[in-house]
Amino acid sequence: MRTYPTNSPEAAARIIALAMLSDGHLCKSELDMLERVGAHSQLGLSPKQLHDVLHTLCEDLLATSHGDWESACRISAGTFSAVMAEITDADLRAKVLRLCAIVIAADEQVTENESRILAAAVEQWREPCHLLKSGDITRNMQHA
Repeated sequence: MRTYPTNSPEAAARIIALAMLSDGHLCKSELDMLERVGAHSQLGLSPKQLHDVLHTLCEDLLATSHGDWESACRISAGTFSAVMAEITDADLRAKVLRLCAIVIAADEQVTENESRILAAAVEQWREPCHLLKSGDITRNMQHA
């Protein structure tokens, strides 16, 4: 897995992309939501740069898999921890968590793997769940 500079827009975007891919597929509604909420501008990226980060993540995931896309979308705990460690700024962490929650809820269902990604992010960053500002997401996290 490639690395990005600490607190870079690309590092933040990759976490959002991981959340989007954690259920094994990428929905058009999730991509549309990224655009609707202006995720790229919130992170300091152009739309193309955001999509490049998503594409690069897919390449990295496929490079470590054995042709099984669904299992490729589940990264090891160590890799996840390293990716999450690239974001140290509290405000950026809160923004990333909110964008993750908004985007994965775009298809109106939150899978167990999506809930796990959010819960793991909250746990690693030790951020309170209220930062997600989405009752549906936190309810699903608690039941996962």
